[in-house]
Amino acid sequence: MNRKTDDSSEDVLVGAFGFDPQESSAHFLVHIPTSGQQTVEISEHLSWDPLRVSVSQHYGIDRQDGQVRCFLPRTKWNEVADALRAELNTRLKSQGKRPGKWKVGYNLVERTLGKELTLLAWGIEDADPSLIRTAIANWQGLAPEERWWMYTMTAAATGHCQTGRGVGWRKAVRYALTENPVTNRVEDQPVVPEFFRLATARAGTIFDTAPSSPSSPSTAEGLDHEPAPVPVAATPTQPNSAAQAKAQKELQQLARVLNNKEALEQALSQMTTTAGAPLSDELIPFPEGTARNAAAVRPSRLSRKAKKTTR
Repeated sequence: MNRKTDDSSEDVLVGAFGFDPQESSAHFLVHIPTSGQQTVEISEHLSWDPLRVSVSQHYGIDRQDGQVRCFLPRTKWNEVADALRAELNTRLKSQGKRPGKWKVGYNLVERTLGKELTLLAWGIEDADPSLIRTAIANWQGLAPEERWWMYTMTAAATGHCQTGRGVGWRKAVRYALTENPVTNRVEDQPVVPEFFRLATARAGTIFDTAPSSPSSPSTAEGLDHEPAPVPVAATPTQPNSAAQAKAQKELQQLARVLNNKEALEQALSQMTTTAGAPLSDELIPFPEGTARNAAAVRPSRLSRKAKKTTR
């Protein structure tokens, strides 16, 4: 008889989530039925008897020991089972204890972990199934002490599986977990890396493709439109401002013909960095691969005009 008792005790303790009857007899019991149409029952127990596990639950309100706290539809349980297992096992591993696993039948859960489990079950028992992910995220965002406090307050006022359902603290728990999203990002939406978000928000160059305001001139989206004027870097003196403005205009026209935005940016950048310097016969380099296979372009008209001025 004793051998049989020991064997049954060991069987029910297999896969338990942190419950050790030698440390404390208080625990929670999660009954997962064989049929997928039946509800999952979560009950709180203050005593431990391995021979009466299957009959230790009750639905009355006269005593706390063995009182069923929540009826959870099987479909909703399936939605939260993995998240619960991962959370509880993470806590157990941090304490150096064995991880647990869910199984059909009776599952034993250590008392503090059972309080946290029941809190999440209360939050989704009457909630829309589409809000379960939000409830899990909010539940995971709570500290263990916060979960214990919320459970204690709810259990004291509306902790019964039937009479406390949907009223008072029980209703407040549902709103707290499902009506208070922790993030506005859609779960399946990819996160844009910081670099790309900064690059998208960057402004001030002629190659920006973001739409401008109606009152401001549109930026260059391609070579079919006139590029926006590029300001020349401020210098103490700018003796050839008129010549530079004309040179910039010719370079913009030339770049449109060559159909090369990169060439335009490099050429204008060179003009900006040499503000105030007289124009010369030096070639303005363009990168390879431009239209007409042009490796360099000589501003011939500007050079001839500069030579006439020096004469």
